[in-house]
Amino acid sequence: MHRVGSAGNTAGSTRPRKEKRFTYVLNDADSKKHCAGINCLAYLNGSAFSTSDYLFSGSRDGTLKRWELNNGNASFSATFESHVDWVNDAIIVGEKLVSCSSDTTLKVWNCFSEGACTRTLRQHSDYVICLAAAEKNSNIVASGGLGGEVFIWDIDAALAPVAKSVDAKEDEVPNGNSGPALTTLCNVNSSSNIASSNGQTHGYSPITAKGHKDSVYALAMNDTGTLLVSGGTEKVVRVWDPRTGSKKMKLRGHTDNIRTLLLDSTGRYCLSGSSDSMIRLWDLGQQRCVHSYAVHTDSVWALATTPSFGHVYSGGRDQSVYLTDLSTRESVLLCTNEYPILQLSLQDDTIWVATTDSSVYGWPAEGHTPQKVFEKGGSFLAGNLSFSRARASLEGSAPVPVYKEPSIVIPGVPAIIQHEIMNNRRHVLTKDTAGSVKLWEITRGAVIEDFGKVSFEEKKKELFEMVSIPAWFTMDARLGCLSVHLDTPQCFSAEIYAVDLNVSGAQEDLKINLAQETLRGLLVHWSKRKQKSSSHSLSNGDSSSGKDVLSKDSPRSRSEVDDGTENHATHVLPSFEFSMVSPPSIITEGSSGGPWRKRITDLDGTEGDLPWWCVDCVTHNRYPKENTKCGFYLHPAEGSPAPNITQGKLSAPRILRIHKVANYVVEKLVLDKPLDGGSDSTFAMGLSSGQSQLSTLDSSSRIGLKPWQKLKPCVEILCNNQVLSQEMSLATVRTYIWKKPEDLILHYRVVQSR
Repeated sequence: MHRVGSAGNTAGSTRPRKEKRFTYVLNDADSKKHCAGINCLAYLNGSAFSTSDYLFSGSRDGTLKRWELNNGNASFSATFESHVDWVNDAIIVGEKLVSCSSDTTLKVWNCFSEGACTRTLRQHSDYVICLAAAEKNSNIVASGGLGGEVFIWDIDAALAPVAKSVDAKEDEVPNGNSGPALTTLCNVNSSSNIASSNGQTHGYSPITAKGHKDSVYALAMNDTGTLLVSGGTEKVVRVWDPRTGSKKMKLRGHTDNIRTLLLDSTGRYCLSGSSDSMIRLWDLGQQRCVHSYAVHTDSVWALATTPSFGHVYSGGRDQSVYLTDLSTRESVLLCTNEYPILQLSLQDDTIWVATTDSSVYGWPAEGHTPQKVFEKGGSFLAGNLSFSRARASLEGSAPVPVYKEPSIVIPGVPAIIQHEIMNNRRHVLTKDTAGSVKLWEITRGAVIEDFGKVSFEEKKKELFEMVSIPAWFTMDARLGCLSVHLDTPQCFSAEIYAVDLNVSGAQEDLKINLAQETLRGLLVHWSKRKQKSSSHSLSNGDSSSGKDVLSKDSPRSRSEVDDGTENHATHVLPSFEFSMVSPPSIITEGSSGGPWRKRITDLDGTEGDLPWWCVDCVTHNRYPKENTKCGFYLHPAEGSPAPNITQGKLSAPRILRIHKVANYVVEKLVLDKPLDGGSDSTFAMGLSSGQSQLSTLDSSSRIGLKPWQKLKPCVEILCNNQVLSQEMSLATVRTYIWKKPEDLILHYRVVQSR
């Protein structure tokens, strides 16, 4: 279910990477909606804290959202953004929201904040899948995950500041990411990739419940926090004393993974749902299973009970929600959904349903008087053997759902399920769960064309361009939206002529580095705010930092793309301007505090743990110059009377157009003597001077025609006996025409005089 490569999570990664990765996530135009499946729901009864009730949803898009519930309507209230991977579970603890994620962390938030993370808790070595809390002891939280680890946290102790100088600031920082002070929890006994901040140990470590040999998928705790149950791939329900982490008992009966658990308030009865399609009721006093209910035809993934623990709502892979009377075994099909059900949350007379779809559904439930549902008819007696339910459905006696339509829907945005990077390495074609095909421009994070519901494969063929640009980024759609990953130095390998981006007033030879300009566009807010804060901090007459440093660097290093402005860091070309309405988020691995995620508009210039190479590129215009040259040989075509004008190998930028090679040939043929008194030999050695010669020749042909040049011959350039288009680049010719690993060989011939 969860074992997929992560967008930002590298805690468990074995991929060797010297430098920190920089990722940006393109958010949909409607950032108030989730764009991937909903893994969890948490309901907050507002009577104690506010006038409204709230529903919190955690999604595979990496965010949580708060919805205000009023008179049967749900309105967007806030986004909680800091996790860098799927949010797997969330619970309310007093006025705090605690979430866990595949990024291996737990995060603590104030339920009523605008989405600021107050603390990140690190102890797990793998994806954290489930949480449980004690209703009446509002600071005890248990977490379990794929590493087989179960930790019991005292949230108040975990949040206690170590030293005000470091941690008092943390609550003020959006998303709780204040560089190295991201977390002060130090991992005491797991792998070394989880470090404390600034080498400081918090002094707090959670209680460990040791015993699971394999993944933990489900946890539940009683009201007072004296009993904890856990389940997972071992097919047994384990019972613990959360105060000490000691084992109490093990309950056997399920024949497949345990996916969901509930405890009654006293801690005497436990309900479990499993991939064996069974629901079991356990009496912990008697240490045995007292009832088993066969109502589902497939895995049971979600359970919710009425306050009295007399009835259970259940959902799972079969896309159905059933209501079952635990004592009479009477069961009824409440509703069917279009997607597998991942979690249920009962709120009075509404059962909130989370599925692999990005929308949240509220169905009528009669939570206070479930008997009313049975009175509508259609009930059946739950069997106690898993095959009894499957057999019944095969025989055609499938129950009819009581409710046909949900009473309320909180809509999401369809998740991207397919993507293809176009050959120009700036456009990406995507297809979402609704079947819509769109074309994105990733250098400014915008959809440039929505083709509607068309064939993805046909559209891909239609948009094919014969161009070759180096792969300067990688990407995935794991979060339901596009995540673009940049790694140095390879991200700096792609250049493009400014004229191809319609940069006004640009010289024809001006080259633009795609990664540099993209980073500049993404970090423009950070640059402006950093400048502002550094200019505020300057003492009188001291101008040794900020604007002057940047402008001092500018002319020296931005020779190719010098925009002439005083400060290039905050000057963004139109093709790299990202939307401010739905700004992308950036994910980076942080320093010792681990990975974090923030909207680019929320960057305040104080983020000290952006990758150094990004900062160097944006503020000082320094980045590793990748080899962007292409070596080739230039000979007269077979049977052509044209003389041989070169000896040995030439070298030029990969993006050089064939018409410039043709111009070079023309110049060499027309002029009596070699240029620059024998620079031919230098050119033949493939030195960079050769490249500058090509450009010099090209620009000289544009300065103004001399009388003898009016008789310029017309030259065709060939490769593999194929006449090349004047607009092709050397890289494109090499990829699509030459198709060999050896150095490119081009031929020229004179066609006619003009």
